[in-house]
Amino acid sequence: MRLLERLPTSLPEGEGWRWVRLHPAGVCTGTAFAALAMTPSLLPRDWLFQGLVSGVSAAVGYGAGVLAAWLLRLWNRWPTARAWFASHSPGQLVPLAWTVLLLAVPVSLTIMLLVAARWQAQVATLMGIEVSTTGGWLRALPLLLVVAAVIVTVARVLREFTGLVGGLLRRWVRLPAPLASVLGVLVAAFIVITVVHDVVLQRSLAAADSAFSATNAGNFPGVEQPVSSMRSGSPQSLVAWDTLGKEGRRLVSSGLPPDAIRTAAAAGGVPAKDPIRVYVGLQSAAEPQERADLAVAELERTGAFDRKVLMVATTTGRGWVNPRAVDSLEAMYGGDTAVVAMQYSYLPSWLSFLVDRTRAEEAGRLLFDAVSARLEEIPEGERPLVLVFGESLGSQGSEYAFSTLADIRARADGVLWVGPPNSNTLWRSLVVRRDPGTPEVKPVYASGLVVRFAARPADLGQPPTPWEKPRVLYLQHPSDPVVWWSPDLLFGRPDWLVEPRGADVSPAMSWYPVVTFWQVTADLTNSTSVPSGHGHDYDNMILDAWVAVATPDNWTAENTELVRKLLLQYESPRG
Repeated sequence: MRLLERLPTSLPEGEGWRWVRLHPAGVCTGTAFAALAMTPSLLPRDWLFQGLVSGVSAAVGYGAGVLAAWLLRLWNRWPTARAWFASHSPGQLVPLAWTVLLLAVPVSLTIMLLVAARWQAQVATLMGIEVSTTGGWLRALPLLLVVAAVIVTVARVLREFTGLVGGLLRRWVRLPAPLASVLGVLVAAFIVITVVHDVVLQRSLAAADSAFSATNAGNFPGVEQPVSSMRSGSPQSLVAWDTLGKEGRRLVSSGLPPDAIRTAAAAGGVPAKDPIRVYVGLQSAAEPQERADLAVAELERTGAFDRKVLMVATTTGRGWVNPRAVDSLEAMYGGDTAVVAMQYSYLPSWLSFLVDRTRAEEAGRLLFDAVSARLEEIPEGERPLVLVFGESLGSQGSEYAFSTLADIRARADGVLWVGPPNSNTLWRSLVVRRDPGTPEVKPVYASGLVVRFAARPADLGQPPTPWEKPRVLYLQHPSDPVVWWSPDLLFGRPDWLVEPRGADVSPAMSWYPVVTFWQVTADLTNSTSVPSGHGHDYDNMILDAWVAVATPDNWTAENTELVRKLLLQYESPRG
């Protein structure tokens, strides 16, 4: 009891202690948010990742708790509650409550981490990943406390700055205290936003732009200028090799070896040809329209419009086209193919999504429109099979070339869109208007007559109804955060967490306001670190998808397996 008598009735007061004082509502809410962030999300995490996620969640929760207490105080309920406790409790309740609270926080978080370790083991098992040790997970506790403390301290610095501005307005301008406080918040917010946007953000983007521009000028190991006239960047090409960009140079210099193409062609009963790969880089022409026109001119030079298949691909942010998509199609048609793509950025997809999304849409539309206009000049029976491809941000840019499904059917012979971001307009409209009773992770639209959605090969035959040509196919994993991330997660429970979970999503995953949004946001940074068939890696599905969308004549299951073996034997780097 003597120890309790020495405990203060609140955390230490005074100027020296004000930076370490804690609010009980903030501590309780922050602990709850940190614990909820340990519940399963779409992808497995290690202890380091979990510490960061829970630390940010704890800081957000602390702020929410303090804000709620402030609103109650304005509503005259918080003082009433404190007065009730003072009159109905022993004198030592307040220090005892603080003691219990400060002991309960690490104990409850430790228990939650132990439970979370089991959840993470479950998620990892669903994806065939090695399970982390339970003991190792406890390292997340000190990390999350440090992360939360840093964020709360930054928030307090901003609050102090706001108070300082308000005080100056009261003294210098002689404003009433309430008005000075409001104006102080507005002026401080303006100053902070201006500094963050014009100094921090702009300089960071400039630094990133410079760094990725330098990366774009480099080469991957083993990449050499092609000698075949069927490739952009070759000595005969209209597109200079050094203007293609890092990803473009890799695309035109790689692919299945001629022996593999001949093997696949012989199995399909067709003559083998040297595949055409056309690529136009950011530096190949000054304006987007000029780059699209140059791509069409390069297609003309290579004779691409005389090939059996012409694939129009929209790249991801840094100019990447999935090599599995190109290699698969070339093997299926014995090289009687042409692929065209156009770079619009050299930034990573996540950064392009924030600052270059309109450029992706513009590039997708301009390239397809230019190719489509040239095809209109060719008699209908002599045109190649026109296939459309886009993955991730590339699917968003590719979608933008079309207004409706009817527009797709009028101008394309098949479409494959992989891992579409939740913001894709056409994808979103189809999913929202899916047939009643079908889940969001595996929707059926108009009985699967034209467009279908798949996560694994077995889904390609569902529903068991006719699938008319031209076919549109979306590949989307239940565990892909790129597909399911949306600002709506902040305050709205999505259908995919109301309906039965997807096959590789933990049944224990639930939706919590703000927390789930932050969890899935964090998953975005980890989306390709899981085995193929999960998250944002679709390589194991792309061959089957092309076979479903654009089946060659006299194609058999044996042909598919032969091509699959060739792809695995000569697998191109994913990037």
